Amino acid sequence: MSWFLTGGGQAHLFSKLCSAEHLSATWEKFARGKRGKPDVQRFERKLEENIFELQSDLLRRKYKHGLYQPFIVHDPKRRQIHKAPVRDRLLHQAIVDCIEPYFEKHFIFDSFSCRKNKGTHAGVKRLQKFLRRASANNTKTVYALKCDIRQFFATVDHEILLNLIKAKIKDEELLKIVEKIINSFCISPVRGIPLGNVTSQLFANVYLHELDWFMKHRLRESFYLRYCDDFVIVGEDRQKLLELVKPIKQFLASELSLNIHSDKTTIKSWNQGIDFLGYVLKPDCILLRSKTRQRMLKRVNKTNLYSYLGLCSHANSYRLQRLLELKLWEPDH
Repeated sequence: MSWFLTGGGQAHLFSKLCSAEHLSATWEKFARGKRGKPDVQRFERKLEENIFELQSDLLRRKYKHGLYQPFIVHDPKRRQIHKAPVRDRLLHQAIVDCIEPYFEKHFIFDSFSCRKNKGTHAGVKRLQKFLRRASANNTKTVYALKCDIRQFFATVDHEILLNLIKAKIKDEELLKIVEKIINSFCISPVRGIPLGNVTSQLFANVYLHELDWFMKHRLRESFYLRYCDDFVIVGEDRQKLLELVKPIKQFLASELSLNIHSDKTTIKSWNQGIDFLGYVLKPDCILLRSKTRQRMLKRVNKTNLYSYLGLCSHANSYRLQRLLELKLWEPDH
């Protein structure tokens, strides 16, 4: 595995996690933008009491994770989100704030999901840069191999995940809390992390950092980037890219107990258009995916217009922006 097996200077982590100061500061971060939610309002009405109760449970080793509330969202794909109680979500954020720095400094540059100064738009720009470099500014034909991990969040192996965390975090008391959070949810026995937990965002990057390291250091694919469970490799040799699929599959299966979604493994030339993170990249432009454009035109209203225009600003979409503005002023809007 790729992590450096060091954990010095961590004796304070559990103490920091349990401190009223840390939990209170975390609350301010957690509650930002959520204070209109009834469950957040209920917790905040007795904030000091609730924080001290959580602190007491942690210090007395009595903490138990609450039950999840499942619900469905369409973004646009249908996804089942599992929402933990506010008290647990506060603790999730507090733990992430404690341990994330120990992982973040080892993550590769080209991992773009749920990280500061990263995100979808940065990922798209980086892919565009890779395509330009590999093609020598579009003087050569280049291809992109795009892969998707099958049911990633539902198939994360709890034991593998915990071992990866233990490779960096050495505070035993903190690890016990982390283990409780991991074991608070499963899709099948000892598998699965919930969509909806802030811890799951970090855990996903910890888990798939192993793939990142394999791609960059073992296969030496410099034009590789990943956003959550979607990843892309750019190259000028189409056959070589296709030949990468086998070792990637073998690594994922043997080291992480994961599988590639065969139906979503594609290889296309830049001229054909590379569909990634909602955008289609071509040598002369970046376009929004056609389904995204259609959905915007269907759903645009006064509340989401500026959000949609923001998405458009990252693509060559002047005409779409004007259509959205005109659509908003149609009589039925």
